[in-house]
Formats: sequence, C-alpha cells, structure tokens
Amino acid sequence: MSRYYISFIFLLLFSRFSFAQKEDAKSKSDPDSTGLVNSRLLPTTMPLLLFDDTKEKEEKKEKKKKARKNEWFGIKTRKGYTRQEIRGQQIFEHFNYTEATRNPDPYIRDIYWFDAQEKSINTKQYVTGKGYLLHGPYERVINEEIVESGMFYYGTKHKTWMLFDSNNILQDKNHFEAGWPRESRTKYFNQTTKTIQEIIPVQYGLEEGNYFYFYEDKQVAVTGEYQYGEKVGLWTEYWDNNNTKAVRKREIQYQEAAYTKNFRPYIRAEWDKDGNLVYKKDN
Repeated sequence: MSRYYISFIFLLLFSRFSFAQKEDAKSKSDPDSTGLVNSRLLPTTMPLLLFDDTKEKEEKKEKKKKARKNEWFGIKTRKGYTRQEIRGQQIFEHFNYTEATRNPDPYIRDIYWFDAQEKSINTKQYVTGKGYLLHGPYERVINEEIVESGMFYYGTKHKTWMLFDSNNILQDKNHFEAGWPRESRTKYFNQTTKTIQEIIPVQYGLEEGNYFYFYEDKQVAVTGEYQYGEKVGLWTEYWDNNNTKAVRKREIQYQEAAYTKNFRPYIRAEWDKDGNLVYKKDN
C-alpha cells in the first residue's frame, strides 16, 4: 500500500472526526440544531388508567392490617424534617422519604424530593441518586399549627391533601393519584383497550399541570403545561415515528406565567421528520 494512499485514508478519517466534533459542539451550543430529543417520552410504559377503583379498594384493605413502623405502601422509609424562619414564623416540614431508587415519571410535572445536603425539599431537577424521593405522610407546620398535610408516593402527591388556616380550620381538600389531580380527565382512542388519547390535568375546576396528547400507536404527539386554566411556556408537537425515536415537529411559545397581558403566542421553531431545523424565529 502506497504512502500516498495511507495518508489519504488518514486525512479522510481525521476530517470526519473533526466534522463530528464540530457537529457535536454545535448541538450542545444550539439546542435547536436537531429536533431529536430524549426518548424518555416514548411510551415504553404508558400512563396507567389514572384512577383505578380496584387498586383503591385493595389499599383500603391494607390499611386495616397492622402497618410496620415507617413502612408505607410496602416500602421502608426514614423520617426527616426541614426548619426555617420567615418573618418571625417558625416553619417545619415533617416527612418520610425512601432510599429506594426510582426513575421519575416523565408524565408528572412535580416530583418532590429531599436534598439531604441542602436540608430542603425540591420539586425540580430530580436525578436518581442525587436526593431522596418523599414517600409516606407529610405535614407542614407554622408556629405549632398544622397548615398542610398529605401523603406522598415515590415523590408524587397521593391520596387526600388538606390545607388549614392558622386556627386549624379546614380550608381546602384535594385528591391525587400518584401525582395526578383526581379531577383530571382522560380521553381514549378505544375504551375497551384503554388506549389513551389525551390527558388533561384538572385542579379546582381549571387545567393545572402537564398536558399530553398521544398518537394511536401510543407515541407522544403534544406536550405542554397549564397554569390556572391557561397555556404557559413551550408547547411541543412531535412527529409520529412509531416509537423508534422522539423528534420535535414544532414548538409554540406561550406566556411564561398565566394572565400575562398583551402576550401573543408564536411559533418558536420547526423541524422536519429527520430532526433537521427548517425554521427558527429570530430573537
């Protein structure tokens, strides 16, 4: 093999490697350079029927049995608390948490977890192994009065949650099922197979939380967020790729917070089915 041929092959491989590095750097610096996104939204496990009465009856039977100390829903937990003072008020949060690892449900907006280093409870950016999911009973106490109480299930609000005023008078009561408000509405392509078409989160009679629309092959078609009955943030449409990959089709920018005056939604970006950027709004 001639030196010229070997040099040519080396140059070709080096140029491809350099091009790949540049494309990778471009992708990291410009999130719109490709429409391909994290495949966690692909329904390897679809959301179950939100409110299964059979499951609830079984859980009621379990309550009648003698529960083991610090064991909730069959999972061993530890007790924790946070403490802070705001404007002269002593605020405590008493809760249970589990050391069991579990990937957050991508369909749920708020995942509650305990940061042991910061001694705080967070609802965003949970990463397996970084913190501990709340699991079991929770109480929020202000100046020795319980103002909020409820139950967590792997970081999601579960069962009945109650709010009280400073005189311990009940102000509000909500019901959840593993993070979904009990009032949430579900539409199906097929009632027999329970193939989900749309999940509309509802709380206090208004849309509140993460919204999902699906293709009939169960792949996510549209995602977005509601606050107080209004669309907020980025709403994303996806191409139907038969669950092989998740590729953005279009992003529509809505107001960042509900009831923002004089805001008009606009298309932020569009991609073709292969993930190539075809349109991006100028800043």
